[in-house]
Amino acid sequence: MNYPLIAQHTGISEKQVRNTVQLFEEGATLPFISRYRKEATGGLDEVQIGAIKDAWQKQQEVEKRREFILKNIDEQGKLTPELKKRIESVFSIIELEDLYLPYKQKRKTRATLAIEKRLEPLARLIFSGKETNPIQKARTFLNDQVLSAEDALNGARDIMAEWINENQDARSRVRILFQKEAVITAKVKKKKEEEGVKYRDYFEFSERLSRIPSHRLLAIRRGEEEGILNVDISADEDQALTLLERLFLQGPPACRDQIVLALTDSYKRLLKPSIETEFAGLSKEKADTAAIQVFTENLRQLLLASPLGQKKVLAIDPGFRTGCKVVVLDSQGNLLADHVIYPFDKPAEARNKLADAIAKFQVEAIAVGNGTAGRETEDFVRRLLEESGKIAEIGLFMVSEQGASIYSASEVAREEFPDKDVTVRGSVSIGRRLMDPLAELVKIDPKSIGVGQYQHDVDQNSLRNALDVVVESCVNSVGVNLNTASKHLLRYVSGLGPALAQNIVDFRAKNGNFKTRQQLLKVPRLGSKAFEQAAGFLRIQNADNPLDSSAVHPERYGLVEQMAKDAGTTIRELMQKPELRKQIRPEKYVSDAVGLPTLKDILLELEKPSRDPRAGMKPFEFDSSVRKPEDLKTGMILPGIVTNITAFGAFVDIGVKQDGLVHVSQLADRFIKDPNEVVRLQQIVNVKVTEVDLARKRIALSMKL
Repeated sequence: MNYPLIAQHTGISEKQVRNTVQLFEEGATLPFISRYRKEATGGLDEVQIGAIKDAWQKQQEVEKRREFILKNIDEQGKLTPELKKRIESVFSIIELEDLYLPYKQKRKTRATLAIEKRLEPLARLIFSGKETNPIQKARTFLNDQVLSAEDALNGARDIMAEWINENQDARSRVRILFQKEAVITAKVKKKKEEEGVKYRDYFEFSERLSRIPSHRLLAIRRGEEEGILNVDISADEDQALTLLERLFLQGPPACRDQIVLALTDSYKRLLKPSIETEFAGLSKEKADTAAIQVFTENLRQLLLASPLGQKKVLAIDPGFRTGCKVVVLDSQGNLLADHVIYPFDKPAEARNKLADAIAKFQVEAIAVGNGTAGRETEDFVRRLLEESGKIAEIGLFMVSEQGASIYSASEVAREEFPDKDVTVRGSVSIGRRLMDPLAELVKIDPKSIGVGQYQHDVDQNSLRNALDVVVESCVNSVGVNLNTASKHLLRYVSGLGPALAQNIVDFRAKNGNFKTRQQLLKVPRLGSKAFEQAAGFLRIQNADNPLDSSAVHPERYGLVEQMAKDAGTTIRELMQKPELRKQIRPEKYVSDAVGLPTLKDILLELEKPSRDPRAGMKPFEFDSSVRKPEDLKTGMILPGIVTNITAFGAFVDIGVKQDGLVHVSQLADRFIKDPNEVVRLQQIVNVKVTEVDLARKRIALSMKL
């Protein structure tokens, strides 16, 4: 393993890289390493550890490909000591493929056909610049397949063109030119103007490839896939040919003329298309990475959105024609009751039903979905609470329905509520999202949540892997209640996965609630390694050992016991009394296994056990004077909620059933490169309406107030 290369790629010291990779090789997970192995990594955060993991995995792919290439060339009997040394000295897939290119099994090419006609010796004479009269020499190669000197020279040039294309230096020089100068152009195909009107910005478009933003490139590629645009990536052809001439042009004028023809043909027919394909792939990969980063950051913010907590919730999935689906959930999210009300057709009956449910189940909060009829339903409920004098004691919240329909029709929902229809399941999801967004959203495919940009255009495997990492990170940063968590939440806990999550749920159903973390070792197939990775992230509320409800890892319980003993007290008292914790000097407990970073984490956890990193929930109300886009006027200043963040700006819900866009240039009175510098998902903001285009269904907003 090339640790210096990973260190160079990530900008992290070789020692930290080596220690981190070793932990991964031993089966440790990213959240575990970040939280409980700070001494080994030198305090690296999750992002840095993730970068090491990505670089390590890519290097493993390079090593696997290198092994295949060496074996394949060796089987051909062409692996010289010099070639083997060159292959073993490169650590880039691109460089490996350049070296392998001349030895790849090929389909019939113009060059292989020319070689079969025995024209390779002629090509070598010309290419080396040793032939003063190529035409005369070509006549000596005539046979029943080569009928003229021009045929012989054409074949020789075909062979030379392939040599040029397979030359590592040639490819490297053209590649560098593309890196510096390549331009991507897009043009609309004939008679596609009307069909592709949404791509009209790209009908006559060109931009330096190295500068094009990810969202623009992905839009162009989508237009190409839909058959609307012709797309090309090119560098200056004259510059490319000049580079090749410097590399290959030699010999007398007659030879040089043939070589110029060969390298021109090679560039246009072989080298340029090959490098263009390579850069199309690299630029798409770069754009994918940027888009996925936007998606993952949005998902992280959404998963870590403020939870209401364990309260009795009445949740409503609004609707006009089919009525509003109402459910009541207990503080654990269990379904207590469900029914349908028709507040717009039968308001008196709906008011009575809601009031009865609120009183009967002692409802503490009401969640209203933000879909069709959401604002109207919220108004109805607000009037009811105001009339009953309960508006101050019962919280009223609008909750995003994004993805709720996906959940309600999913196998997960059918398993949870086999006897309920999709409307009831959707309402339950809305209510649970209010209580704990993280616990509920993990049941939905992250791609269906609707945050990010161009999620359907990026590499789906890369997207899935990145989103899984984010979900895992969020679940473990918050921690999981071992006795109430669903298997869908448990599966993301460090070291578990779907099978062990199901085993924990089954064990809990059979044996009752866990009393101690040590009981996890009795769960079928949950061994010591899985216990090591998972235990610190699993909490047992009101446990006999107070550390079982904290983020202190069981491997450090002995250390905390020693601290309590030295302070002449118990662990529980140590956690409850700040004056006792202040007596502890962490330096006293430093050892080869435990350093100050871990000790400081332990003391912080003792101060506030199982602290939730998520902020508390704040009430929010839209401006009652606007209900639809037609109500908007330029200059209005309105409250809103950030619903999506992209590279080009933030979308804000202002309560008119259509989000407005705050372009990145309108986010602040200073230059903003990344919208996340200014806004966060679910953030409450004030915005000014700058433009309303009803025909194109566009609302432009500004935060420059």
